[in-house]
Amino acid sequence: MRLLATIAAVAIVGGVVAVFNMLPASAATCAAQWQASAVYTGGMTASLNGHNYRAKWWTQNERPPGTSGVWEDQGTCGGSTPNPPTQTGTTGACSFPAWVQGRNYVTGDIVKFTDGKFYIAEHDNPGYSPVISTWYWDPYACTGGGGGGTTPPPSTGGFVVSEAQFNQMFPNRNPFYTYQGLVNALSAYPAFAKTGSDEARKQEAAAFLANANHETGGLVYIVEQNTANYPHYCDMSQPYGCPAGQAAYYGRGPIQLSWNFNYKAAGDALGIDLLHNPNLVQTDPAIAMKTALWYWNTQRGPGTMTPHNAMVNGAGFGETIRSINGSLECGGRNPAQVQSRVQAYQRFTQILGVGVGPGNLSC
Repeated sequence: MRLLATIAAVAIVGGVVAVFNMLPASAATCAAQWQASAVYTGGMTASLNGHNYRAKWWTQNERPPGTSGVWEDQGTCGGSTPNPPTQTGTTGACSFPAWVQGRNYVTGDIVKFTDGKFYIAEHDNPGYSPVISTWYWDPYACTGGGGGGTTPPPSTGGFVVSEAQFNQMFPNRNPFYTYQGLVNALSAYPAFAKTGSDEARKQEAAAFLANANHETGGLVYIVEQNTANYPHYCDMSQPYGCPAGQAAYYGRGPIQLSWNFNYKAAGDALGIDLLHNPNLVQTDPAIAMKTALWYWNTQRGPGTMTPHNAMVNGAGFGETIRSINGSLECGGRNPAQVQSRVQAYQRFTQILGVGVGPGNLSC
């Protein structure tokens, strides 16, 4: 049984802060107005329709109060509203304290790490390193106070695929699947697309994205489309059961994470409680990508090696198919599905300007 994939559409909507003539004397000052295009991490605030909201985790395009539980209503607000940030994730001046190992931090704390960069706590933690614990910390951009006066463009994380190439690969993708969401997920598995020569790195990235393309119809689908399957992914023989509900562990993400035991295993590896919060995979683009990278880098499925090892050790693209869905597609079981993956890989390697590499293309 492997990770199954899915993806859900997220509507991009605009909002206008309403002006209230009558507000309680105790009403707080409104935070910066919520913006549909802005990225909000845990602890960040925004206002909409006379209410302040606080983000519990990473979110984008979900209008407060939302439906996923990401926004926490902080009550009514009034008075002057600060100017919204000029770039997503950008607020305030760069005058935050230095990170101290072993010091307790709470959600929303911002620190300057030893690498000179700033990080915001997504969850309470006892001083974990921001560059190791991506569940507890998220990069934070700000201006002024030593920040150079301007906010640098979003980092690509050294990824071998540019945003323009990503858009070329997925011209009809769902807005949920963002390039930045993919880049933000890369830190979970540093060896991915960073092992071997530049050509080998591009081939691995193309292989991963080609399989994701096939599993999601071109990064279109967010969740598994056959809802009749949803109740089947709860293995009650597991000691932890299905705390989110029997029908809560259906396929989500670029390589279709499914089954309660896979949600637990992926969540444990990533430091995210996906067993109790499986919807994070369909509401947070970075988490969705992280679960796909978890499978790619650590699971061999019905194959003999992980897809990552297949690409970096020269086994070839065909072995990645075997590890992801070999029991249903390889060995002549479904050649049309195999060919669909191969054609996507050939197209993506062409976009990246590299050959298809050694090993078998098919399985």
